Amino acid sequence: MTLSALETATAFRNLTRVSDLTSETLSGLLELAGSMKEHPAEYQDALRGRSIACIFEKPSTRTRVSFAAATARLGATPIALTPQDLQLGRGESIADTARSLSGYVDAIVIRAYAQSTVDELARWSTVPVINALSDQHHPCQALADVLTIKEAFGDLSGRHLAFVGDGGDNVAHSLLEVGALTGLDVTIACPDAYAPDPGILAAARRLAAPTGACLRVVREPRSAVAGAHAVYADVWASMGEESEREARREVLAPYQVSEELMSLAQPGAIFLHCLPAKRGEEVSAAVIDGFQSAIWQQSANRLPTEEAVLLLLAWGERR
Repeated sequence: MTLSALETATAFRNLTRVSDLTSETLSGLLELAGSMKEHPAEYQDALRGRSIACIFEKPSTRTRVSFAAATARLGATPIALTPQDLQLGRGESIADTARSLSGYVDAIVIRAYAQSTVDELARWSTVPVINALSDQHHPCQALADVLTIKEAFGDLSGRHLAFVGDGGDNVAHSLLEVGALTGLDVTIACPDAYAPDPGILAAARRLAAPTGACLRVVREPRSAVAGAHAVYADVWASMGEESEREARREVLAPYQVSEELMSLAQPGAIFLHCLPAKRGEEVSAAVIDGFQSAIWQQSANRLPTEEAVLLLLAWGERR
């Protein structure tokens, strides 16, 4: 995909959640990400003269570094900001912050505690807003995930991903949406108390009608993993949930991805994890460090997928 084709490929204004995309746009985005990964020099300086504001309410390793690197590789300037760097930390409204930043930058990346913050920022911003993580959605992670599955198996439609653990976390929600748009079957194995948000699940199932993706929620990990092409785990207690750690560990203990559970998947199945990981909790060390683990490829794929998102959204802002 060349820069001349970007205008017709762009069919979304913001990336607040995966469902902001269409199946066609998501397919084009993954194609572009693959091209950027294979031929990075062809896109060097594609965003020369642009600036990207990167707001981080929460600490980050992979998201912060990958977005800064993606921005720099495209020739743009990343501007890293925390609430303490902004008047947001002193009570300025999100609306006023959004309108002010829109006068200076070509896109806003935000890693927030609440999805409502992302949505409010997108509502008032006149430049694209990219959700780099919230409590409900993690769209950029899901894009890296499906690129990794696509690289492993050649296509996504008809493949099966099993997510085991807290089905109500942001990664699980985004996987349901990305599965719906790509035709990737997604099964969430989780306790009843940690099921996906009913509204997000219902909306994802509606999105899945044209692609035929099967989106299931089950309680039994073994039935979810059986025959899966990819098995996914996430930490049981994310930032902001530390006080629930012991209670979550007790309820979710049967959902650890062990060698025995992984053996039920396809012989060539891969293991995925968005990181950071707690070996011995949501996944055994033997699995995450074993021959089926694709976590480092998955982590590295944050870079080209975020480059593709930035290019599709920011390229047309001030041309």
